[in-house]
Amino acid sequence: MSARGKARNRALDILFEAEQRSVSAFDVLRARREKTDQIINPYTLEIIEGVLSQQAAIDEFLETYSQGWSLERMPSVDRSILRIGTWELLYNDDVPDGVAVSEAVALAKTLSTDESPQFINGLLGRLQQLKPSLLA
Repeated sequence: MSARGKARNRALDILFEAEQRSVSAFDVLRARREKTDQIINPYTLEIIEGVLSQQAAIDEFLETYSQGWSLERMPSVDRSILRIGTWELLYNDDVPDGVAVSEAVALAKTLSTDESPQFINGLLGRLQQLKPSLLA
C-alpha cells in the first residue's frame, strides 16, 4: 500500500472513530499522538482538516446525489469513505479524479459491505461528472 493509501486509511480510522464516539476528529488525533508512538502522516492530517472544513458542502452533495439514501441511512464507514473521496475529488487538486474514486472504492472493498464498493463508485462517479457545476 502506498504512503497516501496508508494516510487515507488512517484518516478513515480517525474520522470513523470520532463519529462513533461523538467527539472531534482532532480530539481522536490528539489522543493517538499522546497515547501511542504512532506517526501521523501529514497527508492524514490534510485529509482530516479538508473533510472537516468542507463537511457541510460534502454532506449536502452526498445527500443530494445519493438517490434515495440519506446520510443517516448509510453505514458509518461508507459515510466516512464518501467524505474522504468527495474531498479528494472536489477539493484536492493534487489527486487525479480517477484516483480519488478508485481509492475510495478500494477502501470500501476491504472495510465495508459487499454492496458498498458499487454504491460508492456510482455516487463518486456522479459527483465526478458534475464536478464543474458543483464547484462553479
